[in-house]
Amino acid sequence: MSNQTLFNHDSHRAKEQPLTGKISVEAPYLIVEQSLALDGQLFLSGAKNAVLVIMTSLILSRGISILRNVPASDDVFQMIKLLTELGACITFDERDNILEVDTRKLDGYRVSPDIMKKMRASVLVMGPLLARFGKVEIAFPGGDVIGERPVDYHLKNFEKMGVTVEQHGDLLTAYVNHLQSRNLLLEYPSVGATENLLMLAVLTPGTTKIINAALEPEVFDLIESLRSMGARISIEVPATLVIEGVDQLLPADHTVMFDRMEAGPLLLAGAITGGYVHLPQAPAHTMGLFLIKLQEMGHTILIGKNGIGVKIRATKNPRAVSIKTAPYPGYPTDLQAPLMAALAMAQGVSKVQETVYENRLMHARELVKMGAQIEIAYDTATIRGVEELYGAHVIASDIRASCCLALAGLVAKGQTTISGVYHWKRGYDGLENKLRQLGASIVLRE
Repeated sequence: MSNQTLFNHDSHRAKEQPLTGKISVEAPYLIVEQSLALDGQLFLSGAKNAVLVIMTSLILSRGISILRNVPASDDVFQMIKLLTELGACITFDERDNILEVDTRKLDGYRVSPDIMKKMRASVLVMGPLLARFGKVEIAFPGGDVIGERPVDYHLKNFEKMGVTVEQHGDLLTAYVNHLQSRNLLLEYPSVGATENLLMLAVLTPGTTKIINAALEPEVFDLIESLRSMGARISIEVPATLVIEGVDQLLPADHTVMFDRMEAGPLLLAGAITGGYVHLPQAPAHTMGLFLIKLQEMGHTILIGKNGIGVKIRATKNPRAVSIKTAPYPGYPTDLQAPLMAALAMAQGVSKVQETVYENRLMHARELVKMGAQIEIAYDTATIRGVEELYGAHVIASDIRASCCLALAGLVAKGQTTISGVYHWKRGYDGLENKLRQLGASIVLRE
């Protein structure tokens, strides 16, 4: 099969299987066996959390855009399907990770519920479609089973900018009356709301301010791409994005940042197995608290010049640490589950408090099946380190949970089988292959 694929309205629809407690030959699953002292150097993929929104931002221009360093993950393919459904013509060179998007014939403003329900990032078409066509029809987005994902922060502020929003069951219809620049104060620094409002504001006349904006590195990658298209965006203290609306944007030519959410699990693979891992592209300057916690556990961390590149040499006696997830630059919720796998075998008692998503501790009960000692009270997991974990059949509830369970399987005695790993395929570009390059025994069965 060619590594280059042309996507159009007749493109093949990838199938996702429902999460069940049983493994079937139709459902993808991972088989992991104990693999100690992983060792080696790896190169990273582009950031999933950046590329999806940058792909939606291409709706704002008319022409051919080029995105480089694009991961070949299932969520990227879902976004390709969404954009082709709207009329874009897309070519994806999976070998070189180059995505070419032609939006000259993009004329749709309705997104099918089938696509919306499979990916939370699908809601990020609202801002671009409102800016280009003045209307949008979508269903509420789906994705991981990690709790409510309210879009109120998006909708309330769209309305302040002159958008009328109507809800009919699970369907949302929005249309522009008269776009107006505004000072928008977010109740919470929501990444999705910040991105959606930013993409509407870049083509809204006047000056729009987004106050208490999310400042994740992936948001700044979107800003860099939009600036290359001609957007006028500046940053003020405290946490304020200032957008001067322009009449039009040019097509993009942008290289997506490397994925810190892939770098984290790969470093943890070295940590949990007592090995050594070198990631020369890792954006260490965006991973501060995560790296600090690894050091507190006793692991040796070396950071490259200008904050690029990380090496980890694992300690044989990792210590317990505690974390509390928070918006950037706090501890990232997407690295909470992977770290918990390592904490399950750390000496002492760790506490993990999840403040971003209310149901993002579901992986804890699966770790307990493997012999971990974890108690959950509201939003906090108390973890008492054990000497050994044991292989079991476990179920992944979301992207990062699948990673947590795979990491645990690397040190568990016997064989670990993980189902529900369509999440794994959604979030990572061949992560199992990269782990095998380090010496891991891990196979994805499809």
